[in-house]
Amino acid sequence: MPTSKPSGDQTMLAAVLSPDSAEFVLERVPVPAPRAGEALIRVAACGVCHSDLHVLKGEIAFPRPAVLGHEISGTIVQLGDGVENLRVGDAVVGGFIMPCTRCDECQRGRDDLCPQFFAQNRLKGALFDGETRLRRTDGSPLAMYSMAGLAEYSVCPVSALAVLPSEVSMTSAAVLGCAGMTAYGAVHRAGSVQPGATVAVVAVGGLGMSMVQLAAAAGASTVVAVDVNDEKLAMARRLGATHTVNSAKEDAHAAVRAATGGRGVDVAIEALGRPATLRLAVDVLADGGRAVAVGLAAGNAEVGIEITPFVRRSRSLMGSFGARTRTDLPAVVDLAARGSFDPDALVTDVFSLEDVNEAYSRLDGGDILGRAVVSMGSSLS
Repeated sequence: MPTSKPSGDQTMLAAVLSPDSAEFVLERVPVPAPRAGEALIRVAACGVCHSDLHVLKGEIAFPRPAVLGHEISGTIVQLGDGVENLRVGDAVVGGFIMPCTRCDECQRGRDDLCPQFFAQNRLKGALFDGETRLRRTDGSPLAMYSMAGLAEYSVCPVSALAVLPSEVSMTSAAVLGCAGMTAYGAVHRAGSVQPGATVAVVAVGGLGMSMVQLAAAAGASTVVAVDVNDEKLAMARRLGATHTVNSAKEDAHAAVRAATGGRGVDVAIEALGRPATLRLAVDVLADGGRAVAVGLAAGNAEVGIEITPFVRRSRSLMGSFGARTRTDLPAVVDLAARGSFDPDALVTDVFSLEDVNEAYSRLDGGDILGRAVVSMGSSLS
């Protein structure tokens, strides 16, 4: 991989989502340039995530035309002004929450609540100066979903980057920036899973599998994986689940309670974003237990909770959107380097950029066992 700035007239392949389209179209667009506090990364791989799928299907509003892709691995090829802690040639991973570092929330360490990230990126498809770094060859702008990683090159604020050690595979490392970091936030921040705790993970796709791994690594004595797919449940057991429940074949509420001697779990994490699964996460809690909602829902989905038992049993329910990028992404990378979190085991499907539509079609159909990535290896020119 190159360790110098691409030539000024160089173009790259990018998967562009146009207005009123439910598929990406590969286009050649100019390679973007980083500004102050940013890095240009030659992308090695980009994760295939349900959040992008929601945008693709129009279930989450986002400006178009756009380039999606919000968890990447790659190599820095150019740095903007004012960057001191990274070098050209560094292997890095990019987290999907890109903190501005200056707002009140960032100043108190709550990168996950950065209002500038949500206002500029998630509402406008821009970076912190209010402008996108991506344009078509005719000069018209392309919105960026996080760092817009479904392209050969990506500009990312360095606040969202962590250096990747050589022990971790570059291709599978892409999933650390969303699946790994979001799972870390759910398990260690919102869930506060302690050694000996009992945990249920409801829906074990790529994100849920990450939570299973991290709950086991945190020392949970019981990790119950709940899903409707026996293959996914078998994989969850290999990744650290002590019990599995197929909710399409048995009473999941009863089965989770049976796995904990009738008590219920200390922490239940819901990773799908559907009312029925979130309600199940609340219902399987032990007295004093915490339900953590992680999955994003389509539209204005709501869930009903019986108030009196919720209050009497001192249960809690909280949302968890990602994690605190500057501290938690390096922590996830360290876990991967030490073998406590295995991205290689999590990544079950690898696609080329040319096959990006197949990747998201298979994700939509439930055909991805763990987590998929788009590798730029066969696409780079």
